[in-house]
Amino acid sequence: MDSFRMLATLLIIAGALGLAYGSFSYTEETHQANIGALHLSVDEKQYVNIPVWAGVGAILAGEILLVVGRRRSNRI
Repeated sequence: MDSFRMLATLLIIAGALGLAYGSFSYTEETHQANIGALHLSVDEKQYVNIPVWAGVGAILAGEILLVVGRRRSNRI
């Protein structure tokens, strides 16, 4: 599998996952206070929204790379 096909496949999968899920979250630990042996921390849940245009754009870019890869391999 050449690099064009691999990158195209990854873009298509990432775009499809972005459209399917729409967002993801992660936990960020922020330290608030350290007082002697007492350690207080707060875990904040952060959300990242993936725009629809980014998912569609990734899928289209993957499709374009597949077409370019095919044309390039046909010429060689």
